[in-house]
Amino acid sequence: MSSEPQRILVIDDEPQIRRFLRISLASQGFVVFEAASGREGLELALEDAPHLVLLDLGLPDMDGQAVLDRLRARSQVPIIVVSVRGQEAEKVRALDHGANDYMTKPFGIRELLARIRALLRLHEAPQGTPEAQSYRGNGLVIDPIERRVQRNGVPVHLTPKEYAVLENLCRHSGRVVTQTQLLREVWGPSHAEDTHYLRIVISKLRQKLGDDSGAQSLLQTEAGIGYRLMIVPESADDPADNKEKLP
Repeated sequence: MSSEPQRILVIDDEPQIRRFLRISLASQGFVVFEAASGREGLELALEDAPHLVLLDLGLPDMDGQAVLDRLRARSQVPIIVVSVRGQEAEKVRALDHGANDYMTKPFGIRELLARIRALLRLHEAPQGTPEAQSYRGNGLVIDPIERRVQRNGVPVHLTPKEYAVLENLCRHSGRVVTQTQLLREVWGPSHAEDTHYLRIVISKLRQKLGDDSGAQSLLQTEAGIGYRLMIVPESADDPADNKEKLP
């Protein structure tokens, strides 16, 4: 990560939650600033350019989903929704509209900190141009230009559907991609409900990529929602530059 202190904006109308997050995040070296309403949060996000936003959905002046839409229309800042709303529809809507992650209150601070660090690490990885971009992590290297995948230096042979799912997850590295989005983009709109197709491909990908089905350190499942690929984009011209940033 950068030597500059990471700035985190907390948008939440509950003073006790803001205080809890402020103390917990500050103890880890983050600079925290707060907003108690959606409009205040939008102003701070656009004026102060935080490195990451923690967004509650139950705000007094406007729905958090609307705040998410407006933030995403103007910025690619990583956003973690932190809300008491645990319904699947709420999670899918937020993730489909640009949230990078979603945690339901109450939550464990250690898990939240781990997700924050992972998102900041992925967001800081050099983006480059699409033509010069490759991905690597956990012994895996993916070259979208050559459509080649290697695991610990050994070629991995994927079917067209397996590669299409993997490539889609790469483009959203570190973010949860919903099942509906993957099915629409890989199989087509008429297959948006055929989740069994996707489960089969994900299972085969885990096997071929050597991902532990228990730990799921590389290809993570958000139950009932979608999947997240923990892999770092980098410049294909000099992959050595980012070895210290690999997850």
